Amino acid sequence: MINWDEFEHIHVINKLKQILGAWWNIDVVFTDERGTLKGYDSDKAQFANPAVAALLKKEAGQQSIAELATRTLEDLRTSQNRFSLRKWDMVGFDVGIFPIMIDNDCVGTVMAFGFFRDANFSSRLQEIRDRLAAFGMSGEVIEKSLGKLKYIDDSERTHFCELCELVAQEIVTLHLEITSREDRIKELNKELGNRFKYDNMIGKSKPMQSLYALLDKIKGADSTVLVQGENGTGKELIAKSIHYNSTRKDKPFVIQNCSAFNDNLLESELFGHIKGSFTGALKDKKGLFEMADKGTFFLDEIGDTSPQMQVKLLRVLQEGTFMPVGATESRKVDVRIVAATNRNLREMVEQGTFREDLYYRLNVINIRVPPLRERKEDIPFLVDFFLNKIHEQSPGSPKRQITKRALEKLYDYPFPGNVRELQNEIERLVVLSGEEPKLMAELLSPKILEAGEKNKVQGSRLQGKLKDALEDLEREMIREGLRRTGWNKSKLAKELGISRAGLIMKVEKYGLDKRKIAR
Repeated sequence: MINWDEFEHIHVINKLKQILGAWWNIDVVFTDERGTLKGYDSDKAQFANPAVAALLKKEAGQQSIAELATRTLEDLRTSQNRFSLRKWDMVGFDVGIFPIMIDNDCVGTVMAFGFFRDANFSSRLQEIRDRLAAFGMSGEVIEKSLGKLKYIDDSERTHFCELCELVAQEIVTLHLEITSREDRIKELNKELGNRFKYDNMIGKSKPMQSLYALLDKIKGADSTVLVQGENGTGKELIAKSIHYNSTRKDKPFVIQNCSAFNDNLLESELFGHIKGSFTGALKDKKGLFEMADKGTFFLDEIGDTSPQMQVKLLRVLQEGTFMPVGATESRKVDVRIVAATNRNLREMVEQGTFREDLYYRLNVINIRVPPLRERKEDIPFLVDFFLNKIHEQSPGSPKRQITKRALEKLYDYPFPGNVRELQNEIERLVVLSGEEPKLMAELLSPKILEAGEKNKVQGSRLQGKLKDALEDLEREMIREGLRRTGWNKSKLAKELGISRAGLIMKVEKYGLDKRKIAR
């Protein structure tokens, strides 16, 4: 919906109307697509031509305008013309009608009153006198109105039409900007709500409590943050939590996945470009760094950037300056960087695939997001959250509840896709359950059911020696533990209740090579 009242107070539109009035005594009004006057206050409006002011106050005048607008728009739909200049039959002088188009849809018109297109307009003056007199206008007002009517010749008509079209274009531009601003406000209000406040994140496990404590410590800081974690752990959620609990929360939060573009496109996306700097650069474009000024820039998958791009990112981090593609002068920004990756940047530095100086610039504050397999006690809370969310999005649907056996199956599964994979699994389970309120284990994905059976090591040997069965169990527990903890022997030894040296001996005994476990 166009907010017509707001356009009456926009400086650019008012200035254009003043130019049309000063040069040709043209009066401009707006209508919607049905021809109804919009943004018009009969008590406050000022007109160059007193006849136009008088006619717009009358119901017959407004009705005539509506009929003229709708008839003209219908004609324009079946022609190649962008606008129409025609006689206003009710009065006798000419009017210009310029459609306001948004996404190929006509939402209204700009109507310009009070001129002549024909140089031989003198023959029409008596007709106009008679028609204005029929509306009850005095002789003085009529003569004053006739004195305002000007002939617009061919040389001026092009300029006149361009100005009227510019008014229509400014309305479209302002409408789109207002809509974008309102959408942004709604988005900010939504993101400033409970969803991204880290104290309301889903999870009561010890790893999550440690994460909350760290986020609480850094919310007043402005330091660069490196978020590390596997895919699906919620790194973007952490980045949003950092931003919306910081002093920059009212400024932009900008996101870019560094693996989404090749180097050339990524450089243009991040730093912007100058018109003509490459084929297709038809106009200047602001980069995301400039758009994120005073706010937070979340660079996802930072580990996938090339060495050349790493140099450019380092410059922004060190100096706060960047160079748009094709520019000759650098620009300065004040941006807080939150970077994220699922790769081991320390190992990449050792391998020479990631710059060491950039790594240390990014790794001022390091946040490791725990994978779901390290906080399985959070699974019931996450499941409840996802089920409630699905119920809220589907009013009238039954409230779902997962069975104990299905929940046990979820516990047995390592969830390589982490929280995102769990969310997808719950959505799948709800769809397959139909109207059944209880979510049964039998409907879980085959991979989850198979993992549950595979993890039942105790039942894998019902015959043979007890010593062999216990060794099988011990080997499998250590194998799964090493995979779960990311080969952290100290952590696993503590979990198993044995010494680190004892765990190392058992790893060697069972031949649990890191490469085999990775497979």
